[in-house]
Formats: sequence, C-alpha cells, structure tokens
Amino acid sequence: MTEGFRAFRVDKTADRRYPRSVVERDVAELPDGELLIDVAYSSLNYKDALSATGNPGVTRNFPHTPGIDAAGTVLESASADFRPGTEVIVIGFDLGMNTSGGYGQRIRVPAGWAVAMPDGLDVRSSMILGTAGFTAALCIDKLEGAGMTPGGGPVLVTGATGGVGSVAVKLLAKLGYEVHAGTGKADRHDYLLRLGASAITSREDLRKGAERPLGRETWGGVVDTVGGEILVNAVKSLRYGASLAACGLVASPEIPATVFPFILRHVNLLGVDSVELPIADKGRIWAKLAGSWKLDGLEALVEPLTLDTLSGAIDRILAGDMVGRGLVDLNG
Repeated sequence: MTEGFRAFRVDKTADRRYPRSVVERDVAELPDGELLIDVAYSSLNYKDALSATGNPGVTRNFPHTPGIDAAGTVLESASADFRPGTEVIVIGFDLGMNTSGGYGQRIRVPAGWAVAMPDGLDVRSSMILGTAGFTAALCIDKLEGAGMTPGGGPVLVTGATGGVGSVAVKLLAKLGYEVHAGTGKADRHDYLLRLGASAITSREDLRKGAERPLGRETWGGVVDTVGGEILVNAVKSLRYGASLAACGLVASPEIPATVFPFILRHVNLLGVDSVELPIADKGRIWAKLAGSWKLDGLEALVEPLTLDTLSGAIDRILAGDMVGRGLVDLNG
C-alpha cells in the first residue's frame, strides 16, 4: 500500500542537534507488523519529549517519529484477532521509542501491541488518558492489590499537576480516598482541588526530614512520579504495612534510603512499568478505565495539540510548565 501521511519528525545533525519538523511520509517507510492503523489521537508524555531531544535511553535511531501512545482504526490486518475497522489502543512496547510512533497519521505495529477499544472509551477519551492515565490507574491497581483501602489513611500523589499525577488525583478521589496532592506549583492549587484533592502538600514540605531515618506515620499509600529524595521521604512516612508505587524519576533516579522503614514499619516499595506490561494486563486496566473506574470531566485535563503545535509543547513539558494532559489531534 503506497499512501502519504503527515508525521512529526525528529532528525539528528552531525553536531548532535535534534531539529523537529512536520513532514510527509509514505506508508511503505513504516516497519513490519500485522496491523496498519489510521491514528486519530495521541498524547504528549515526558518520555516523548525525551525522545524528541535525543535522549539515548529512549531513542537511538534518527530520523524518528516519536509518540508512545496511539488510538485509531485498523486499516489492514494480518491477524485473526483484529479486523479492519476495529478501533484500537496502542501504548508502550517499542512504539515511539525506536519504532515510528503515534505522532504520525499511520503506524504499523505487531498485533500483540494492540488492545481493542473497550466499550465506554473512544479514540479521543482513551488518549486523554494515554500512557500517563494508564500508569496512574496501574499504580492504584497495584497499591490496592497490596492492601491499600480508603480507610487506611490519606494517599499522597507527588508531581500531582503532571499527566500521571492529575489522573491519579482524580481517580483516587472517585474511589473514595482522601488525596493529598504534592506539588511545587503554588499557582495550581485550585486546579488540584477541582480534581478532587483534599489537601495540598508543598514540594518543600515533602523534602523536609531527609536526615531522619524515619518520618511520622502519615500515608496510607503513595503514588510517586518524581523519585529521589521525595520518594525516600514518602517511604519513611508510610503507615505500618502501607505501600508506595513508584513510576517516575523526573527529580532523580537515585534513592538515598535505609532499610529502617521496610523492616520497622513493614512497608513496600512497588515498581510500576506500563511499557512491557503483558498485553492481557494492559487490556484489564483499560477495561477498568472504561468501566468501574471511568472518569467524568476528563476535558478539564486537556490541552489541545496538533502536529504543528507539538514542538512548543515538548519544550514546555521538559521545562515543567505543562499541566494535565496534552492531547494530540492527528487531523487537527
């Protein structure tokens, strides 16, 4: 099939710069895979910005089309599991890393990367959530699997104005938890309270007490998106037997911790990965987000983006200046 489509492309120059542009590509240039998908929406995640600026831990091969999220309609299928016309969600695996991603109007991927759109979601709403919203739900699912309940004490969400944090605050509030939103953005308190936060905790307060081996027992659970010292302090302040789900490292990948909270308070540090999570588990979480965990008012999280406005948004998310979810309309 020979067909042109628009795509956001990142090139690499000899002096290691990474210029961005919107180009016309051909379907014949896409990698092998059982599914050819007409992408309607994608979203902007921090990892997409790293890919677009040449981070070698994300993307090694250029020119490249980022976009770790995509939702659209199957155009061609060599898999018995998907018929042409089926709406699908693709997140994670190698999409948008070293495989042409969701910032192109067409992607070709293995069938094992796709989830059929569950009843209750559509291509737009699924990408308001995207990897960030999915990861928030995955964190809460894992915390509840480890015993977290609404009666177990307040739940802290760090980096609460970001994509993962915003959805985590909103979903936890829906599920009946007392949510404390941790943020360094003093001008975004009203936004977090509207999402359902019961209280706001400043970034400075979350960093206090780093010199102490244990903090006051406070949190019945934590969704941590930042890592580093804030993660360690949150672990030290977990209630007895509680857990922290770690899914990010924008502050630091280092955790200068002792074993004291793990031994003396019987707490858990849970790692959360949405990239290589088996497709059956991805389907289960998407089904929850379409069903009993379906969120109303998602439009309040949205910053509308197109391929033509994406470059500026990438700069802003790297600078920490984006709030909520950047929704990329591939046909906008």
